[in-house]
Amino acid sequence: MSITVNGQAHDIPGAMTLMRYLREDLALTSVKHGCDDGSCGSCLVVVDGKTVKACTRDVTTFDGRHVTTAEGLTERERAAIVSAYEQEGAVQCGFCIPGFVMATKALLDKSPEPGRDEVTKAIRSNVCRCTGYRMIEDAVLRSGRILRGEEEIPPPPEHIRMSDRAPRLDAAPKVLGTGLYADDLRLDGMVHAKALRSAHPRAVVERIDVSRAAAHPDCLAVLTARDVPENTIGHLVNDWDVFIAAGDTTRYVGDALALVVCEHEETLDEVIGLIDVVYTVLEPVTSPAQALAPGAPLIHPGGNVLTHEQVKRGDADAALAASAFVVTNTFHTPWQEHAFLEPECAVAQPWGEGGVEVFTGGQSVYDERREISRMLRVPAERVHSHSMLVGGGFGGKEDMSVQHHAALAAWHTGRPVKVKFSRQASLDYHVKRHPMDLEVTLGCDETGHLTAAKVRIVADTGAYASLGGPVLQRAVTHAGGPYNYQNFDCEGLAVYTNNPVSGAFRGFGVAQSDFALESSVNLLAAKAGIDPWEFRYRNAIRPGQEMPNGQIADEATGLVECLEALKPDWDADPAAGLAVAFKNSGLGMGVPDTGRCVLSVEQGMVHVRTSAACMGQGVAQMVQHMLCVTVDIPPERIVIEAPDTERTPDAGTSTASRQTVLTGEAVRRAAVGLKEALDAAGSLAALEGREFAGEFSPPTDPIGSSKANPVSHVTYGYGAQLVHLAEDGRVRKVVAAYDAGTVVNQQALTGQIEGGIVMGLGYGLTEEFVVEESRPRTKFGKLGLVRSTQVPEMEVRTVQGPGVLPYAYGAKGVGEICLIPTAPACAHAYFRRDGRARLRLPLEGTFYRP
Repeated sequence: MSITVNGQAHDIPGAMTLMRYLREDLALTSVKHGCDDGSCGSCLVVVDGKTVKACTRDVTTFDGRHVTTAEGLTERERAAIVSAYEQEGAVQCGFCIPGFVMATKALLDKSPEPGRDEVTKAIRSNVCRCTGYRMIEDAVLRSGRILRGEEEIPPPPEHIRMSDRAPRLDAAPKVLGTGLYADDLRLDGMVHAKALRSAHPRAVVERIDVSRAAAHPDCLAVLTARDVPENTIGHLVNDWDVFIAAGDTTRYVGDALALVVCEHEETLDEVIGLIDVVYTVLEPVTSPAQALAPGAPLIHPGGNVLTHEQVKRGDADAALAASAFVVTNTFHTPWQEHAFLEPECAVAQPWGEGGVEVFTGGQSVYDERREISRMLRVPAERVHSHSMLVGGGFGGKEDMSVQHHAALAAWHTGRPVKVKFSRQASLDYHVKRHPMDLEVTLGCDETGHLTAAKVRIVADTGAYASLGGPVLQRAVTHAGGPYNYQNFDCEGLAVYTNNPVSGAFRGFGVAQSDFALESSVNLLAAKAGIDPWEFRYRNAIRPGQEMPNGQIADEATGLVECLEALKPDWDADPAAGLAVAFKNSGLGMGVPDTGRCVLSVEQGMVHVRTSAACMGQGVAQMVQHMLCVTVDIPPERIVIEAPDTERTPDAGTSTASRQTVLTGEAVRRAAVGLKEALDAAGSLAALEGREFAGEFSPPTDPIGSSKANPVSHVTYGYGAQLVHLAEDGRVRKVVAAYDAGTVVNQQALTGQIEGGIVMGLGYGLTEEFVVEESRPRTKFGKLGLVRSTQVPEMEVRTVQGPGVLPYAYGAKGVGEICLIPTAPACAHAYFRRDGRARLRLPLEGTFYRP
């Protein structure tokens, strides 16, 4: 049997998926491994003119067929499609994009001048978790115009200014599939490893016998807890076992018991099946209520409460008692799966004297270095961590998943080792959005001015701490909303259970508390008989006023402007749903938080060196804009280096909407030094070899500070959304207005917001991650992710407050707040339609969930 791939004939070696054949045998890594079951389209190829999902079909069924991948595009197709995707801002993390490119090719070959409806239908089998699809559709349409000769490919910009629509620096390698993600990496002598996971969420591991597995001829090693120098690690709290040891008790089904290392990837499951484990199965603790009950089994020795947080200002009880109108409701928000398109993968190899070199796709190379060096009990300098391209994160790649196992295996075997999750393993084992129960009591006076709020939050943090503490802090500090009142009492608990681990997720606790608070605002406005827009406008926080958490709103506060931008649309649709939100920038809460950058002049180029991780949000664009605005140098003279612990300074984790403000300001400060030197020297050549460092670390106050007006965070972004429903109950249109400060790149900002809206629609309406008796029961294709054919019309407007932040040219970032108001705005739209208060997500009694 033979197959023709990109015009070249090849013999078919035997049975395997077409995806595996293309990736492993032919090294065509544009064909991405995203889901294993044909649900995501990242592996899409064209076979004899039709699109085919390569992960589900055996290569032997393609005897005599002609296959085209992104590597096989003609030069004209490459140029046209790359330019179109660049110009339209269709690329973010990029992992899914080669699949969309092949859908683009198949459509344009068949229909050279398609309409938008044809495009939407053509890409309906492809999932993008970043963009919201509209920009991809625009890119397909522009590709057609260029290929038909109706439009020229524009030259690259000679200069970049703030708010310009400058194309992404990494668009071409992501579009063509030549950029490397961790699973695309191949090292000489590389072997493979995989962990045996617990069969039960809570059980005593009586015995682990690896003798039969170790005797397998392809097995190089079987590692257990006894092979780990330090067996407990963690992102913030060292409570997560590398392996559960014999005699210990498992805490969730993701717990690793042993790590098998084999010469060949295809033998891993066979060898894992030879490990004999004896359990004494125990009843799992499946809810915070069970965990908090007297006599409950302890998930961790210190108890089942990870953390308790409270913000109490004024006298909420007295103010509520005196209020003219009061509402009290209990809300529930569920788990949510990040569903980034790139499953977790890491490659490690021995490095130096007793060290390891790790190639990953996480959210901080320095976090990885810290946790791996702790595990191996070696100095941090002996762990060299590189970031490959990162195929989406949204907070889900902050914890160790496979990185530490790859490092441990390489350290023990002396060989390069790859460890990766299948899609199902990723679903079952990595962290999720925290489920929360939130009781909210909210009051106002007879004129509709808010008087007080009393909020109680219980968060299910699952089996390990992860980011549970900071997530609860954000939920608590934001639970009062972006409003002007000072009687506020919010208390929260993060509770250990045997459920999947909950961790960081875009919105970081605020998505949950905003749903509860904004739904309460709408119910209170209805009870008081006041228009919901007017109710918010009266209470919206303005510069110089005191927020419920005590912080004084800065001059850049633009919530009023967000509401004003939506007023005409609100007036035009008496059934529209409205919600607002605010979201911190930076870690805040008194935690040291530093952005760093080094600019180095090397061979006439300016290298931007920062460890700020890009998961698709556009870190490279942001730092390029900061540099070009400060020092007017052509973009082609700039090199953005990938995060690398040997080259790039520690800029902190890409989390908490912090990189635009903190690392953006660090870049600006370094660029000021470069500009002064350049003005004096006259040319970059005269500065060859010089380095210019920038650092920014704004002070903040801890939660519970005794200060009259503590600074919880360096700043906040603000947003408002209107949701319009069609007659049949579908979401017809979403109009969003955002104060993200100074817009760095208009196109990138719009893409972030559109992607956030679509993710928020999923959270509010369609997505469900099912857990039964602490066991995940969800397949990727059943998550309810929003597809291109389900996306409503979206309109994004940007506003600014009356002042400008003195950092990073006034930019705030928008990566998280973009999704926060969507779910409560949807709830409000349905409430205005039928008068039914919906207090749980995903919303029921809708077109999407009857």
